[in-house]
Amino acid sequence: MKRLNAVAFIPARAGSKRVPDKNICSIAGHPLLAYSVCAAIDSGVFDVVICATDSELYADVARYYGAEVPFLRKSEISGDKSPDIEWVAWMLQELRAAGRVYDAFSILRPTSPFRLPETIQQAWRIFSEDPHADSLRAVEKCKQHPGKAWVVRNQRLLPLLPYANGTTPWHSCQYADLPEVYVQNASLEMAWTRVALEQNSITGEAIIPFISQGHEGFDINGPEDLWMAEHLLSSGDGSLPNVSLQPYNFL
Repeated sequence: MKRLNAVAFIPARAGSKRVPDKNICSIAGHPLLAYSVCAAIDSGVFDVVICATDSELYADVARYYGAEVPFLRKSEISGDKSPDIEWVAWMLQELRAAGRVYDAFSILRPTSPFRLPETIQQAWRIFSEDPHADSLRAVEKCKQHPGKAWVVRNQRLLPLLPYANGTTPWHSCQYADLPEVYVQNASLEMAWTRVALEQNSITGEAIIPFISQGHEGFDINGPEDLWMAEHLLSSGDGSLPNVSLQPYNFL
């Protein structure tokens, strides 16, 4: 059986608005993206770990922790509204042009620092053993059920999901009586390269659910998330991947 080869992408564009330089902000002494780079390397799953960034500074940080940055992302695919498929397809095409062809890719976002190498290994086993899947995506059980969500139209509330249990609308049901619904998180995605290059999608249609446990899917997006991450660490409720290097020197 042919050995599968895979590339890990650590997307780290500059220009975050809610938390300036979010991807290199310090958590437990290291810049945030260090934990995703080290987790990817220590998982042993990938032939190469590449930081997909548009920033020379971020590229230097990523290289320090062991990632490659063979080229910087172009500005037109690095905006805050740029869909992932644009930079993923571009990166795969550039790598292919350089003679580097991979069967699969994974997206490991720096904003999920509690994702451990063991998590990546488990996800890869599930994904690589399912020949009929296009991709795998990390999800978690949603805390606010969409059955309780509403939209406003002409000064009237309308249920987002017009479903019911018998004659009882979802919005009037007890939470325990609602079907389980999962929401994607930012920690982990895997897909076959052909899906991105042939279907112009990072997921395809046949998607394996990978249900995050504990704080694996914790996502840092705002200042309050940084505070919570530090709290999880200080309380012992959160664990970061091991980083054996001295912290990167920004001076």
